[in-house]
Formats: sequence, structure tokens, C-alpha cells
Amino acid sequence: MAKILVIEDNEQNLYLTTFILQKNGHEIIPASNGETGIARAAQALPDLILLDIQLPGMDGYEVAEELRRIPGMEETPIIAVTSYAMPGDRERILAAGCTSYIEKPINPDTFHTEVSQFL
Repeated sequence: MAKILVIEDNEQNLYLTTFILQKNGHEIIPASNGETGIARAAQALPDLILLDIQLPGMDGYEVAEELRRIPGMEETPIIAVTSYAMPGDRERILAAGCTSYIEKPINPDTFHTEVSQFL
């Protein structure tokens, strides 16, 4: 069982992600914006972070950069969960400090497997 921080402002996406991961035995720490996510990451030091890129206020790129500055979080996998699929988006996501990304909409049948490869 892993401790997974999910930073997602869309309630439906957060619910679906949480449901799938909890069903597979993981502990979920939810955050609805970047500032809350950074604070919860510093406190909980999760095993994995799922990060929406389109967040209110601080966007996911800024959040990823801040998460990498937290002592103990330098190597934690940060997976962007995003609908961005334009040329250059993947490079920008990785340059911000994310390990990889999963495209939205997520596929409930494969999501846990996609996430598990980073644990």
C-alpha cells in the first residue's frame, strides 16, 4: 500500500482517482489546489504524487517545481495527470520536475496499472 497525494481541483476527477486507488489498497491524501498540495506533501512525504496541471492560482508546473524543493521529495515520483497533449507539453511537464504524465480523461480500466509502475 502506498501513500499517494492527489492534487486535483475537479471534484469528479478527484473522486474517480481516489475511488480507483483506494479500491487497490492505497492511502489517498487529497488537495484541491497547489498551495494545499505543497503543504500536505511537506507534512506527509507521500510515496507518489498525482498532479493536475490546470489548477487555480498556482499551475501544476509551479507546483512541481516547489515540490522538488521539499527536503525528502527530490526523488518522489510526480505524475502529471493532464489533458494537455500539444507539441511541447510533454517536455514542459518533464522540465518542471514531473517524472511522467498520464493523459486525461483517465481510463478506469488501466489507471491503477499506469500509476503502479511508478511505485
